[in-house]
Amino acid sequence: MYKLTTYDAIDQIPAAAWNALVGDDLPFMRHEFLAAMERHGCVGERFGWLPRHLALTDEQDRLLAAAPCYLKYNSYGEFVFDWAWADAYQRAGRRYYPKLVIASPYTPATGRRILTGNTPQREKLATTLTKGALQLAKEMGVSGLHWLFTADDETEIMRSVGLMRRLGCQFHWSNAGYDSFDHLLSTFSAEKRKKVKRERRRVTEADIQIRRLRGDQVSEEEWRIFHRLYEDTFDKRGGIPTLTLPFFRDIGHTMGEQLLLVLAEHAGDIVAAAFCLVGARSLYGRHWGCSKDFHSLHFEACYYQGLDHCIEHGLTRFEPGAQGEHKVARGFLPTRTWSTHWIEDGEFRRPIGKFLDHEIDGMEDYLAEMQQHSPYKAESV
Repeated sequence: MYKLTTYDAIDQIPAAAWNALVGDDLPFMRHEFLAAMERHGCVGERFGWLPRHLALTDEQDRLLAAAPCYLKYNSYGEFVFDWAWADAYQRAGRRYYPKLVIASPYTPATGRRILTGNTPQREKLATTLTKGALQLAKEMGVSGLHWLFTADDETEIMRSVGLMRRLGCQFHWSNAGYDSFDHLLSTFSAEKRKKVKRERRRVTEADIQIRRLRGDQVSEEEWRIFHRLYEDTFDKRGGIPTLTLPFFRDIGHTMGEQLLLVLAEHAGDIVAAAFCLVGARSLYGRHWGCSKDFHSLHFEACYYQGLDHCIEHGLTRFEPGAQGEHKVARGFLPTRTWSTHWIEDGEFRRPIGKFLDHEIDGMEDYLAEMQQHSPYKAESV
């Protein structure tokens, strides 16, 4: 007999029990990461992310499965865009918000959203938690339930209980056993290899020095500079910098070995920085900022330094963030991403379902088209 409980703060769930279900490759799902967001005002009423975390327990109150769940009053920070659905609701005089979203806030990275650890009961537990989340959504009277960037196995489980799939595309890199960056480049076509070398050379010729630091190696001043660069990036693009300086300092202390900060220095000043999360097998590029424009520095800090790190440390995957067709020429290939959706209102559920079916067909065509631009020589693929 299982019991599903919701919590309005992740600190109400023991960190050790939660993390035991996360595994070692999803730093953005760890208790420390999610708790720091709540503790330092990155989620909550101000930004429309109200925690409603799900915990599935047995008769002895042992935590068997969990999911980070939020009551949302907007669609900001999700990276699976449903603004058109919200507009359609508004035109029809109905409410699209609030809705329930199961995700790691502001983190478009693929991985398990139903945390179960390595148990042979995963399918049963995931099915039970999914059904429980659906029942909760109905009881709360929200417009829908949305699981973002789900793993393949749980995507199929959710589909089997009636949720609709949505297909997206990102550009990821896979490590084919490269022993150096030059080894990686040797698998590129001559034209693409020359372009990458030229970009890296331009950064060196600009007299820019690059440092890679673990989170526990970053000084207070370096965090402050990075955060200013992070905020400036959002200000330039008209976005909202939701992650606070205390948040970064906090996870730098609690998750130091799972953070990577790339700093670019020129004439003694830090002029750019890129922030990544590090799993046991994967690297996740997240945030970037710069105070001065240097040719190709974005590519060096956000892509090539990450690739160097993966090769040096034997990581097998690099997800450099959402979108960006320019990543293909630099070794990141089109990769499917999934989300699943339940819409309460049947009048909207049917047309949204048809839209998603057509969107999947179009997205498959897009994935195939992007694959044609791969920089890899045919014999290397």
